[in-house]
Amino acid sequence: MNTMKIKSMRAIYIQAIMFLLILGTNSANAQLTEYESMYFQNQYINNPAMAGLEEGMKFNIGYQRQWDEVPGNPILMNATFEYNSGNRTGLGLNVNSDRAGLINRTRIMATYAYHLPIGVDQKIHFGLSAGAKFSSIDYNKVVGSMDDIALQNYNEGAILDGDLGIAYTTKLLTVQASLPKLHNLFYENDNGIKNYADRSTFYSAVSYKFLLSNEDENLNIEPLVAYRGIKGHKDILDMGGRFNFPDYKMNLSAFYHTNKTVSTAFGISLDDLGVFLAYSKYFGSLGAYANNTFEVGLNYKL
Repeated sequence: MNTMKIKSMRAIYIQAIMFLLILGTNSANAQLTEYESMYFQNQYINNPAMAGLEEGMKFNIGYQRQWDEVPGNPILMNATFEYNSGNRTGLGLNVNSDRAGLINRTRIMATYAYHLPIGVDQKIHFGLSAGAKFSSIDYNKVVGSMDDIALQNYNEGAILDGDLGIAYTTKLLTVQASLPKLHNLFYENDNGIKNYADRSTFYSAVSYKFLLSNEDENLNIEPLVAYRGIKGHKDILDMGGRFNFPDYKMNLSAFYHTNKTVSTAFGISLDDLGVFLAYSKYFGSLGAYANNTFEVGLNYKL
């Protein structure tokens, strides 16, 4: 009887642990949001073709989390570095961290981009990122048996991954598309967890800058429409735009996302340093289990 009871309790522990793992995975994906900074402030985050668009070096860091403090809240962090020596080649480094519940994910990508002029103020951009992603479990948060093999092996090894992107830009128009996380196109498993749903399959966006002043780029508005493919979920349409005030080195943006989310953002430049703040509000059924989020970002140009 005691042996049967021990086996039963062990099975319950394992089931509880696997439930927490799945919960942690879904909590990171359930919001189906991305960094708000990817639309304008740091387009390299989601498209390797946008790395090194401008001559010189550029650093970006970003941090996103839910507004209300809840144990196991998803926390997203990113850091990017871009370099262009003045020729057609752009180089980049993109590091992302995603923490939710028991699970921590880190993704490190090196990027090569080529910016090909095809006319006056017209370029086609190609980008490819390659690197690895790592998944780990915070064993200090595990409540239950640690004997399960899946738990013991979860932290072992790295998985090769990559991104592919293309873009077309003029002085006013930007059209782009990317395939993020190429590993998921070929494999359905990630450290033993099946990637059934709620993961990005592609990203595309179009924006156009309307000048509202006779002076070059002095006061303008830039509408943007983006379309994101999500496996196992309805695709998401993002509609919004940014008001740019170059004389004051400020910008304001707002977006509506068809997963019933509204976001606003504010950016300001202080010489070579830029500051970015964003807030997202969830409506409908999503708001019942996904708290509103805020995001802060910094960038520095050399």
